[in-house]
Amino acid sequence: MIKAENKTGLVFFPAFDWAIDPTHPEREERLLYTQDQVFEEGLFDIEGITEFKPSLVTPEDIRRVHFCAPDIESVTTPSHFVSAGGAVTIAEEVMKGTVEKGFALVRPPGHHAMRVVHGNRGFCNINIEAIMIEHLRARHGVKKVAIVDTDCHHGDGTQDIYWHDPDTLFISIHQDGRTLYPGSGFIEEMGGPNAIGTTLNIPLPPLTSDEGYLWTIEHVVLPILDEFKPDIIINSAGQDNHFSDPLTNMNFSARGYADLTALLNPDIAVLEGGYSIEGALPYVNTGIILAMAGIDYRGIREPGYDAARIAEPVDVFRQVREVGEAVLSTWRQREALSARLVDGRETVNRRRNIMYDTDMIYEMQIDEVCVCKECHGALKVDSSSDTGHHLFGVHIPKRVCSSCRAKAEAWFEASEKGPYTLRTMQDMDQGRFFDLR
Repeated sequence: MIKAENKTGLVFFPAFDWAIDPTHPEREERLLYTQDQVFEEGLFDIEGITEFKPSLVTPEDIRRVHFCAPDIESVTTPSHFVSAGGAVTIAEEVMKGTVEKGFALVRPPGHHAMRVVHGNRGFCNINIEAIMIEHLRARHGVKKVAIVDTDCHHGDGTQDIYWHDPDTLFISIHQDGRTLYPGSGFIEEMGGPNAIGTTLNIPLPPLTSDEGYLWTIEHVVLPILDEFKPDIIINSAGQDNHFSDPLTNMNFSARGYADLTALLNPDIAVLEGGYSIEGALPYVNTGIILAMAGIDYRGIREPGYDAARIAEPVDVFRQVREVGEAVLSTWRQREALSARLVDGRETVNRRRNIMYDTDMIYEMQIDEVCVCKECHGALKVDSSSDTGHHLFGVHIPKRVCSSCRAKAEAWFEASEKGPYTLRTMQDMDQGRFFDLR
């Protein structure tokens, strides 16, 4: 009888009642075909692979991560509470030691959802990985977290949420933003003034195949993880790098995904994108499950696989290496870059125009963070959208210093006289989260 080397937990939630439209690539069949494959392959008959049922997150879980305009109920559905709850469920089982590894195969996805939410962008309303991570920090005292996002699209939402957090290493490996939505994720995007270098983007050229992805994990990602020494490693396991995916231009295989998972050795994986519903997802997910469980996956092979056809051109692999070396250089120089970029500044501002491509909402956002050597720095956000909502939010980090707390409280008090339809507070240090209208 086959036995899992690593006890592995799975959560499935196909979200029957949530779809952008019935024929949209992001639909329930993304998981139904995988469920069928898992049962057909007898994975639940393997000792050490266990299925868990998803729980629900609470509004407070969402408030730890997001400022929602006009409110949480307006930008979510029950499926979003279950999808995030599925990620939290599997993380809890890992923390309790019931299993050693966990994979949340859930939808709707989340990695394009930023700190501020006015609606759906990139098929995402709330960021299920971030909600899971902050739940673990609140309930289990987890501090240093590494997120490796292997979705083909840049994880711009997760990047935004952890832009100012030096305790969270966010690495996004994705198709070059010059060629794919959301048009971001360049090497120069390194994190905020208190966290420069803990955001790392690895934009790969179109047609990158198994060779380039696995070289990047082995020679770039793993050395950085070894140096960062996270308490836990999360894989945002998007599967739209597959050669058959209809939305992207990469040449990754199901066996390559399993190899990547074995190399990365994440504690928890959370499903993100992947839209080759029949030809890729059942095989990719099966390979990931087997790799997490430590079971031989060499027999994984999807329909249409042709090694010669998807082989990586020499010039593409050369570009992959150049990108990887540039990212390593950024990582090694992060302290010098930080000193040069924030020299003498008390606060740093960002102005951005953000498009919600799914809901066709346009947001104008200004944020300001305190440059601080004692803590992560207090943050304020002024966000307005063409829906008529005008939000003011303040984020107070854990282990905040007295100076940044005083600044944050003064910002929030002064906002009472502003033109805001919503004023919201995230006090991570004291665990207070509230909205005022």
